[in-house]
Amino acid sequence: MSRAGVTSARNVAVSPTERRSVSVVWDGLLFESNNVHRKLILFVKKLLFLAIALALFAFVLRPPSVQAQEQTTSSAIRLRVLSYNIHHGQGTDGKIDLDRLANVIRSVDPDLVAVQEVDQNTHRNGMVNQVETLAARTGLHGKFAKQIDYDGGEYGQAVLSKYPIKSLEVHWLPGDPIRERRIVGVAEIQLHETPLRFATTHLHHARADLREKQATELNRLLANGNAPVIVAGDFNAKPASIAMQTLQTKWRIATSDTMLTFPARSPNRQLDYVAMYPANSWRIVESEVLNEPVASDHRPLLVEIELETHSEPIPE
Repeated sequence: MSRAGVTSARNVAVSPTERRSVSVVWDGLLFESNNVHRKLILFVKKLLFLAIALALFAFVLRPPSVQAQEQTTSSAIRLRVLSYNIHHGQGTDGKIDLDRLANVIRSVDPDLVAVQEVDQNTHRNGMVNQVETLAARTGLHGKFAKQIDYDGGEYGQAVLSKYPIKSLEVHWLPGDPIRERRIVGVAEIQLHETPLRFATTHLHHARADLREKQATELNRLLANGNAPVIVAGDFNAKPASIAMQTLQTKWRIATSDTMLTFPARSPNRQLDYVAMYPANSWRIVESEVLNEPVASDHRPLLVEIELETHSEPIPE
């Protein structure tokens, strides 16, 4: 082959018509490529939308048991707690009427009730078991905390609860053994997955020094560890007293303002309280003194509170 032949083979001439044909083909390929790309993006978007829709549908239709479990783990436990000194069942009209007291308790649908000045099988009450009677007429579980022997029977306090009461222990508080020893009755109650100690107490009515010692002992007995505790009762102390200040070092008091509970007919001071421990694990929803001037010489105190079951404390 001659050199001229080699040269003509390496330098093939392309006509303008051929160049236009190649360009059209190349542009067509680019167009097809872009079109496929757009279709792919649209397909992915549709697939993602479908996945989100299916996830939302599955969430809405999840079984009730799963919904209840999620609600339990993500929300606080709300409780209605009543503190009531019932004056051994005797109202300001001089009548002993447990039905009347039961109606007062039942009317506010409490979860927990701390009851003070309770008779068990005493002569003055016709040998009636007041705890069993109140429990039956309110539909609540009941346990008695004996304080002293009295009038052929016993006298003390009680706990009523919507939840089964696993046990109840009585602890002596510092006081005057000659007249009436003071106690705190501590019930063990299971709130769903959360154990709770719920206590009733009745501090000394006359001596501030004994109330202060009793408050200190309540702190020692109950305000320790991380488990939730509620103590409620007739503290016989004004909000600004040293006894209440002692309790406030450990407890959250469920009444931020003074709420008059005694005497029932025309109350002029607060003697009845609900306190919660640990202080930063509880939130006060609301509190009120029930407008009941006859059933006892004290008006009942009702508080609604929430226990935060997560590890993070509730902000003050």
